[in-house]
Amino acid sequence: MYEVSQKKDVFLVRISRIVDFLINNNSFYQEKLNKNEIVPDLVDLFKQFSLEEFATIEDEDLTHRIDRILVTHAVSGTLNDLTPEQMQMFDEAVEGR
Repeated sequence: MYEVSQKKDVFLVRISRIVDFLINNNSFYQEKLNKNEIVPDLVDLFKQFSLEEFATIEDEDLTHRIDRILVTHAVSGTLNDLTPEQMQMFDEAVEGR
């Protein structure tokens, strides 16, 4: 049990540090994301790697991977924020009208 907890802590600490950095340096992320919601999801996602594999991912690579995931999460709800008129304009632009 203790070993499992230590393993989770390694993922949690490293991912939290990167998410903190990315959110603190991006106002869009600050507006759209909740760190307390996203970090556990990221930990679960990256736990598909063994601890040894996770440790070999360089910080720059891991930061890039996490950033891409944050972008997806941040923009996924953007269309929900549009007014009906804005949504119509979006639909027309997508359809090429």
